[in-house]
Amino acid sequence: MSSQNITEILIAWNKGEQSALEHLLPIVEKELRRIAHNYMRKERGNHTLQTTALINEAYLKLIDQRSVEWSNRAHFFALSAQIMRRILLNHARDRIAQKRGGGFEHLDFETIQIMTIEKGRELIALDDALDQLAKIDSLKSRIVEMRYFGGLTIDEVASVLQLAPVTISLHWRLARAWLKKEVRTGETS
Repeated sequence: MSSQNITEILIAWNKGEQSALEHLLPIVEKELRRIAHNYMRKERGNHTLQTTALINEAYLKLIDQRSVEWSNRAHFFALSAQIMRRILLNHARDRIAQKRGGGFEHLDFETIQIMTIEKGRELIALDDALDQLAKIDSLKSRIVEMRYFGGLTIDEVASVLQLAPVTISLHWRLARAWLKKEVRTGETS
């Protein structure tokens, strides 16, 4: 299905058509899977949070987005990437808190998730650096989120942000260099 059809369905969803949501999931599932896979490949190999579980949790959060005016498919997938990042980040913070004596929680066998503390710290360090970047340059922060976490192409990010691809490419390179420096500095302090 074309980007135009997805955009039309998103607009119908904006207008409150519940049937649009039923049509949307099968169409966007492949792309959501790709975004989730991008996240999961950065995790440790034995991480038991499955791509499907991440997609499902993100989708549940997406359908609760009542105030979003979807402009196009790239906008939808950019927000999807942001939500998935937050899910994994919250999981990492919870795991670290548990290691520090956090409370016990009853977990169903199906929902047990393993993330090493080290990977969790790396994700949190990157998130902290990304938050700092957002304070300095929110555009670069959004570009990193869409490119690195969401796996969107330069052209897709350009479409979402309504900027030229060359501008996105320049900001992407500068943001990556800045983040690399900040994460290294954070590791040594």
